[in-house]
Amino acid sequence: MSRRLYSIRGNDQKLDGGAMFGNAPKALWDRWAPADERNRIDLATRAMLVHEGDRFILFEAGIGAWLSPRLRERYGVQDDTNRLITSLDVHGLTPSDIHVVVLSHLHFDHAGGLLSDWVEGSSPTLVFPNATFLVSRKHWQRAIKPHDRDRASFIPELNQQLAQSGQLALVDEDSHPLLGPGYRFHYSDGHTPGMMLTELDGDHGPLVYAADLIPGRAWVHTSISMGYDRFPELLLDEKRSLLDSLAKRHGRLFYAHDPSTAVSHITRDAQGRFGSANNKSSVRGLQV
Repeated sequence: MSRRLYSIRGNDQKLDGGAMFGNAPKALWDRWAPADERNRIDLATRAMLVHEGDRFILFEAGIGAWLSPRLRERYGVQDDTNRLITSLDVHGLTPSDIHVVVLSHLHFDHAGGLLSDWVEGSSPTLVFPNATFLVSRKHWQRAIKPHDRDRASFIPELNQQLAQSGQLALVDEDSHPLLGPGYRFHYSDGHTPGMMLTELDGDHGPLVYAADLIPGRAWVHTSISMGYDRFPELLLDEKRSLLDSLAKRHGRLFYAHDPSTAVSHITRDAQGRFGSANNKSSVRGLQV
């Protein structure tokens, strides 16, 4: 079956660079991601759209515009409307056209785009009326019973609406019948328990939606983790394992947060250091 891939930009944001490169000094990370006067760096929230046959599958939803103006300012969210929806519109699509949404995890910068825009005095609602939402069972348990350390990363209203929607499907295998052949899941616990990364088969090697295991090209460095990672040493081990596998198989990563690159191949040099190559700023109709 022909499968076409598109990068779908959600709302951009700015976050503290020290938090995003938690174990690295600014003298190092500032070369990769220059900070503004408030020490914040530019970040994308990027979804991946797959068109195959007569259906559309969306991986992630970005941060959206469900936050109040005060919280949008705190988290550096650009625009007061959900850019994911306007980006879908560029391709002639509305949220009603999406059949499946695969969520690596339910942190608000990856799942907030599922919700309607903020309106004072109103609660946001789900904006994908016909989609089935795939979430790992292990991560769902974390989302509905978060630790104090990451409670602020989740959206209680979203969890409630997903639970009541009849559209939520929990996953604990390496595949799901809704996706069918050509997809497999990797599970990662370093950033948050039960994060689910999707790998797509391709004629020229696999492609993995990297979510927050590897948010962008700067995090391909195997010693770099974020201050937001729950279990940094575990994350570094998981990252090295995935990068090793992709380098051997001429694989690619799709980045959720890199402000300038959507997809790149993973390379490894003679010293064993991983890197990126053939970087694409956006993807429109890439055949995989």
